Amino acid sequence: MTSPDLKTPTDLRSNATKSVAEALNGVLADSYALYFKTKNFHWHVSGPHFRDYHLMFDEQATQILATTDLIAERVRKTGNTTLRSIGDISRHQSLVDNDADYVSPGDMLNELREDNLKLVESLRAAKAAATEAGDNATEGIIDDWTDEAEERAWFLFEAGRNG
Repeated sequence: MTSPDLKTPTDLRSNATKSVAEALNGVLADSYALYFKTKNFHWHVSGPHFRDYHLMFDEQATQILATTDLIAERVRKTGNTTLRSIGDISRHQSLVDNDADYVSPGDMLNELREDNLKLVESLRAAKAAATEAGDNATEGIIDDWTDEAEERAWFLFEAGRNG
C-alpha cells in the first residue's frame, strides 16, 4: 500500500494504475536481473570471440540499466511505489539467475537472447495493462523499451549463428 506521503497526484484511477505498477515492477525486477546476468557474462566470457562478445554484453548491460530509472519513475508518476531492495527484486523477477561457474559463450548468447525475448513478453503485458488503464504515457514509452529488447535479442541471435 502506498503511503499518503508518497501518493503522487494523477488523474488515472488508482485501481487501474495498481495493475500497471505491478506489471512495471515485474519489468523492473527482470531488467535488473537481466542487467546483472549480462554483466556477469561480460565479466566471464572467454574464447575466440572474447572481445566482440565482451563489448556487446557491456553495451547491452548499459542499455538495460538506463531503462531502470525510467521504469521506476513511471511507477512513481502513476501514484505507486516501486522496488526497494535486492530482495524485493528477487521477489518480483521472473527471469532465472545463472550462478554457474562456467557458461560457454554460445550458451551465454542463447540465454541472454531468450531472456530478452521473455522481457519483451513482460513489456507487452505491461503495455496491455497501461492500455486498459488509459495510461497513454506508459504505453508510449514501453514501445521504446520493447524495441531495444528486440534489438538486443536480434544481435545475440546473429552473433550466435553458425555458418
